[in-house]
Amino acid sequence: MGDLVNLRRVRKDKARQTREVEAAANRLLHGRTRAEREKTANERQRAEAHLDAHHLLKEPEKNAGDSVD
Repeated sequence: MGDLVNLRRVRKDKARQTREVEAAANRLLHGRTRAEREKTANERQRAEAHLDAHHLLKEPEKNAGDSVD
């Protein structure tokens, strides 16, 4: 004779496995944790501020001959 199978347990195990597969797909789709997103945003802001601090501003030259009357 075959082994006894609890059908309720089999259904629950199958549903659990389906949810796990869906969760794995969502993790791949959405990817990163909040801490990772915030860290990247902070690094980007620091790099941008660093570049802006070293930016040289040049005043546009005004020539008398370039004006339109």
